[in-house]
Amino acid sequence: MSTNTEIADFDTPQRRLIRVKEVRELTGLSRSYIYSLSAEGLFPRSVPLVPGGTAKAWLHDEIMDWLEGRVAERDGGLNDEQ
Repeated sequence: MSTNTEIADFDTPQRRLIRVKEVRELTGLSRSYIYSLSAEGLFPRSVPLVPGGTAKAWLHDEIMDWLEGRVAERDGGLNDEQ
């Protein structure tokens, strides 16, 4: 028998963390450029996986939103050129 808490947790959308390899595959950017853009505030911030550790991950949705922003910027720029 499940509790209401378990049911509520089941209905809550899950956040998916991805490591730098997948971020690189999704964006086509190099590891160093990802970190550089992030340090400049131009890319989603990473999430430390262990306090004081070096392991980092990114929220998949934030990476996808960033990519959508690049497309929107491009599409908005096309109207200016015409």
